[in-house]
Amino acid sequence: MEHSGVAFGTSGARGLVSAMTDAVCCAYTLGFLQHLQSVGEFKAGTSVAVAGDLRPSTPRILTACVAAIEAAGGIPVFCGYVPTPALCHFAFARSIPSLMVTGSHIPDDRNGIKFNRAHGEFLKSDEAAMRNEIITLPSGWFNAEGALVHPVTLPPITPVIPDFIKRYKDFFGENALSGFRLGIYQHSAVGRDALVQIVEALGAETIVLGRSEQFVSVDTEAVRPEDISLAQEWAKTENFDALLTTDGDSDRPLLADHTGTWLRGDVLGILAAQFLAARSVATPVSSNTALEKTGSIESIRRTRIGSPYVVTAMTEAAEAGIVPSVGYEANGGFLLASDIIQGGNRLAALPTRDSVLPMLCALAACKHHGNKLSRLVATLPPRFTLSDRLQNMPTAQSLAKLEGLGANPEQEVEKLGFVAACGPLMALDETDGVRMTFASQEVIHLRPSGNAPELRVYVEADSTARAEALLALGMQAVALWRKE
Repeated sequence: MEHSGVAFGTSGARGLVSAMTDAVCCAYTLGFLQHLQSVGEFKAGTSVAVAGDLRPSTPRILTACVAAIEAAGGIPVFCGYVPTPALCHFAFARSIPSLMVTGSHIPDDRNGIKFNRAHGEFLKSDEAAMRNEIITLPSGWFNAEGALVHPVTLPPITPVIPDFIKRYKDFFGENALSGFRLGIYQHSAVGRDALVQIVEALGAETIVLGRSEQFVSVDTEAVRPEDISLAQEWAKTENFDALLTTDGDSDRPLLADHTGTWLRGDVLGILAAQFLAARSVATPVSSNTALEKTGSIESIRRTRIGSPYVVTAMTEAAEAGIVPSVGYEANGGFLLASDIIQGGNRLAALPTRDSVLPMLCALAACKHHGNKLSRLVATLPPRFTLSDRLQNMPTAQSLAKLEGLGANPEQEVEKLGFVAACGPLMALDETDGVRMTFASQEVIHLRPSGNAPELRVYVEADSTARAEALLALGMQAVALWRKE
């Protein structure tokens, strides 16, 4: 883990494809299984579900993971190239571990392995315990370059998509989206065909757009300029009510209205939470504060950024009986800690990022607004968030600067020009990075990336124009830090 160049990210290993040799991937998977054995969730004969995204390197890495499962005495169940939430839906229902080979939204020169326990995501406590495992690779299975030479093949595919579609059809009903004309931006998302099948099962008419056989790095939180332009151009010619897409492994959604304007994930999360009548919401400290301002949620738990923290907080709420309990992130990933029952229909808990559920909730809710997402969004308090990142900013340098800011906030925010722009500092939150709220009720939040030498800047204001101005100010300030 220290020398391979493959680091532990939010819930698994990530690195350059060149560094993710078969031996490294096998070692990570063996460490995962040994940890699960120590907590009673794996032993010889246990089934382990595996799936992957559409990156060119995924089949090779999947094979290395299957080799590890077989070496440990497990039974690999290959679910094919399917969305992460579809894999989890299958595995959680059977109380078996699972792993997804995916790099999510990052470029295809990188990849990753996302691990899941038998009933939920791999948490930070699991990561810490896994680090202590001593791994012995099977003798003679790898050559000097770490390539697998032992004969291993992927098992026949066990289909999981039909049950995944049924999950939503049973809850929403086959006419939930009747009257909708929906554009599906497919690019290279692994769930691109399943998304079409799901919305058509709910009665929608679909238009398939932008399918690519080359991997496309679509980030649902930092939307690429070309994806902004594509959505707006398609809106002029395709006459859709909404445009839907996901990231590479299809666990994070991206939804645009009829004008091709992409919704922020934390706005989508609020709409979904309201539709599901959630009593408790867990979401990172960086998410839009319109959540609090709606006054519609009984319990709100703000966490560090990352789905493991959201999972922990929403699970605690569910265990305390504050249900329905949900969680969401600014990237749009929506998590369900407890079952939902509406109109006699039941939606089972799925405590991992789900791209499909929040988009369906928003679309179903906007039927009361003439199928116009823009009108539904307009019902929320006017709070607008934006984010960007300063690349090539060493993490150690970012941490040192933020420590200085936290130690002497009043003086430092004035030096950065924030007081002149936003008024006096009213509150400072160090849950994850440094989040500053000013007298204007505007927010500037600075945080080092957890898996790259980048400093992220998040802002919030009462208009898009003002948020853009704040983001420019924040980026200018941290760019000066890099030069110091």
